[in-house]
Amino acid sequence: MSANVSQPFYQLIPDTVIDAVESMGYLSDGRILALNSYENRVYQVGLDEAEPLIAKFYRPGRWSDAQIMEEHAFCFELAEQELPVVAPLQLDNGDSLFHFRDYRFALYPRRGGRAPELGDADHLYQLGQTLGRIHLVGAARPFVARPALDIQNYGRDSIELIARDFIPASLREAYTSLADDLLQGIEACYAVAGEVRNIRVHGDCHGGNILWRDDTPNFVDFDDARMAPAVQDLWMLLTGDDRQQQQLQLAEVIEGYNEFADFDPRELHLVEALRTLRMLNYSAWLARRWEDPAFPRSFTWFNTERYWGEHILQLREQLSALRQPPLKLL
Repeated sequence: MSANVSQPFYQLIPDTVIDAVESMGYLSDGRILALNSYENRVYQVGLDEAEPLIAKFYRPGRWSDAQIMEEHAFCFELAEQELPVVAPLQLDNGDSLFHFRDYRFALYPRRGGRAPELGDADHLYQLGQTLGRIHLVGAARPFVARPALDIQNYGRDSIELIARDFIPASLREAYTSLADDLLQGIEACYAVAGEVRNIRVHGDCHGGNILWRDDTPNFVDFDDARMAPAVQDLWMLLTGDDRQQQQLQLAEVIEGYNEFADFDPRELHLVEALRTLRMLNYSAWLARRWEDPAFPRSFTWFNTERYWGEHILQLREQLSALRQPPLKLL
C-alpha cells in the first residue's frame, strides 16, 4: 500500500493548509490551529485583519465530489430557510468544494458556542423544533449520490470486516454468534416498524455537533448526512440509562418537533436498532482507518484483546435492549 493511501494526510503540513486557503484569495496571518477531527482534517486559519476561517480537508477516497456537493447543497437549502446551520462558504459562481494539490477542501465561517444541555427540557424542546424544520427541508427531495443508512452498510459489512481481520481468534466464535443474534434483532425491529420513510438527515446528531449560541442550537458538520429515518437525528439526544428519564426527554423533543413536522411513532421501534448499528459501525470505522497513523496514536485502546472483550459485553447488553419494548409517545 502506498504512503498516499495508508497516510492520506501525510503531505498536509501547516504550510500546505495555509497555501490552500490563500489560493482562494485570503491572506493568512500564519496562525493555524488543528481542531478535533479524525475522519477529515479541520483547521482554524487566522487571516490578516479578518475573522479566522475554518478549513476542512476531506479524507481522500471517502466521498466522491458529487456526494460532497450534495452535502453542501443540503446545507445551503437549510440556510436559505434561515435555519441555524453552519454552511460552507461559496464563490460568486456557487462553487464551495475546492481543490489544492491532491486535496479537496471547503471553507467555513468560524462559529463559537457550547454544547446543548440535554438534561434541560427547554433545550430539548428547542432542539426538537429545529430538527422538525430541518427534516421538513430534508423530506422535500432525496439524496441521489449519498448512500442510505441501512443494515447492510452499517451492520453486515461492519461485522464481516471485524470477524475477518480484527477480532482475536479466541473471541471470534463469541463475536460472530452474537453478531448473528444482533442482526436478527435489528431486522425484527425494522419489520415491526414497517415501511418508514427515509429522508435527508444530519446523520451524526450528537451534542458535539450542536453549538448553543445566542439561545439557539447551531448545527455543524453534515459530513455524515445520509438518507435515513427521521429518528436517526433524534435518538442521540436521549441520554442516560434510565428509561423513565429517556421517556421524558423524548416527550420534550417530539413536542417541539411536531410543531413543524409530523413524527411517525412507528420509528420508535428503530431507536435501539439504530443504536446497535452505530456501535457496530464505530468499531468498523476504527478498523478501516487503522493504517492512518493518527488512529493508533489517538485510540491506543482499540484492537486489544481487552477492547474486544469489553465490546462483546457491550453488544450483549445491547442485545437485551433490542428485545425491550420501545419508548412511547406520552
